[in-house]
Amino acid sequence: MNMTRSEVLERLQEIFDDIFLDEVVVTPELSAKQVEEWDSLLHISLVVAVEEAFGVKFRVGEVEGTGNVGEFADLILKRLNGTNA
Repeated sequence: MNMTRSEVLERLQEIFDDIFLDEVVVTPELSAKQVEEWDSLLHISLVVAVEEAFGVKFRVGEVEGTGNVGEFADLILKRLNGTNA
């Protein structure tokens, strides 16, 4: 499945809308520090929802290595393209 970064971000917006109670506008620059509701438990729910939605799996600590939603989208794209880099 070849997706663009903007398509991944659009899909992430749908996932964020499902998980967060308050409206969160997904941008590449968005980070957990900017969202009061985004705690460790919600982070786990988000990662699980992303894995299910995109049909990908992340290694332990891999998502934590991303600094913002844009880097997370890039990681998703790497998984979708079958690379582990």
